Amino acid sequence: MGIIKIKNIHLYAYHGCLDEEGKIGSEYRVDLKVWADLSASAQSDLLKDTVDYVHLNKIIKEEMAIRTKLLETVADKILTRILNEIPIVKKVMVEVSKVNPPIGGNVAMVTINMSKKR
Repeated sequence: MGIIKIKNIHLYAYHGCLDEEGKIGSEYRVDLKVWADLSASAQSDLLKDTVDYVHLNKIIKEEMAIRTKLLETVADKILTRILNEIPIVKKVMVEVSKVNPPIGGNVAMVTINMSKKR
């Protein structure tokens, strides 16, 4: 078993319960960790035998582009797509962070951490 991590993906998106969040948007950070058997790719040296992190990044970008009210919703959609589209993945964990959230205080970010496995 191995782990592939993608850290600190920066995106601009329009998630949130407030109408203003849907209009002006805000910055987000996404971190991803996937567990998979990487022994075949270690031997073959072929991309087809591993988890393509370009594909992972594409899923994240596409799902973050679809407005949701809750970070939990977009995190769940990312997790579900990864498990549906990449059979080699056994477990996936995602952290979705809203940078400088509009919560009436000086807060660097708020983060949702969720995971799913087969």
